[in-house]
Amino acid sequence: MTMLTYTLLTDPAPLEASAAGRPPSTGTVYLVVTNTGQQAAFWSTITVRVPVGNGAGDLTSDFGKIKPKGEYGTWSGALSSVSVQPGPQGSNAFQVTAPGGRASFAPGDHMVLTLEEVTVAPAAGLAVLKVTENTGRTRTGRLSSSVAAVPLVKTAAKEIPPPCDFRPDKVMLDGTDTLTLSWEGSDDFSYEILFPGGQRSITSNARSWSPAAADAPKRATTYILVATSRSTPQRKHYLTTTVQVRNPVLEALTATTGIDTPWVQGATDATKGRVIFTGTGVEISNNSGGQSTVTADKADLTGVNTGWVQGRSADDGWISFPKDGLNVYRDGTRSWGNVAAEKADLNGVSTKWVQGKGDRDGWIDFSYYGVNVFRHDEGTKRWGVLGVNRIDHH
Repeated sequence: MTMLTYTLLTDPAPLEASAAGRPPSTGTVYLVVTNTGQQAAFWSTITVRVPVGNGAGDLTSDFGKIKPKGEYGTWSGALSSVSVQPGPQGSNAFQVTAPGGRASFAPGDHMVLTLEEVTVAPAAGLAVLKVTENTGRTRTGRLSSSVAAVPLVKTAAKEIPPPCDFRPDKVMLDGTDTLTLSWEGSDDFSYEILFPGGQRSITSNARSWSPAAADAPKRATTYILVATSRSTPQRKHYLTTTVQVRNPVLEALTATTGIDTPWVQGATDATKGRVIFTGTGVEISNNSGGQSTVTADKADLTGVNTGWVQGRSADDGWISFPKDGLNVYRDGTRSWGNVAAEKADLNGVSTKWVQGKGDRDGWIDFSYYGVNVFRHDEGTKRWGVLGVNRIDHH
């Protein structure tokens, strides 16, 4: 029977066995040594042998990675370090040596042997650490060896929880917004993001991603997060999220029933003319918001209501429509212009004079007294000749 009492604690509790295809499971083992008796015990060494291997009864498969340290605490609360050294080659043990070769272990005192960075063996089960103490009841008397078995539990590796909460920082994007996608997930997965026209692998330990400017969404876009486990057999998880774009860019739009919109606008700054749909029809605006122009090869209309009509050039003739008829002007000015026609079929003509088509042709003047017939004679106004086949008088 040992003079001292031994208790094992682990972090995490319990330890989780390592799993193939995943990063090794690691933890820390604390061996707490106390004197629960009524009198002091004098100790020289305490040796802890660790079961090494891959079986259910083994703590670790790599004894060399364990980092030991020791600390002694008195009932009053004072702490001091103690020497912890690996045992003989192949013993898979650690040995704690008392200061000066032998020291008192008073009632209520404690010592903690810490084994850090323990790589846990891959099989679940119960591992037993074997402790050998060299102790005695007096400072100078004979020491005796006693042993104790101290167990700890290794549980089977838990299934890796799948990633979750794949989300955008904004669900509606304006043209200058930067998109960031985030999620929660384990380092036991590798991640990539799929989107229309592309795929991006995510750097290790990152849990967020923003597309480069060239990959920024231009319309409603669905992103797929693919999480691939590093374990065997390999498992994949797929999560999706969608973002909307306030002013989407579309390659083409086909509407089978109709489009309801207050206006349509050009795509570039230089040509942002706008078609506005009002209650009475359509308005055309330029890129400054003022009224603008419709250009077409032909217009087939039932009627046209307009203040004036002009040729395509600024100095072409034009026609205005006053209440009493129409006016014909020339050269883009308000100078009277000419009407040319093959034939005119009229109910009446009110005019001051009538002339042939040539500048030197004769002309008829309508005066107060009647009709005057003139001819041009070297630029001089002279009476002309009226030729008729027959005159009937009544």
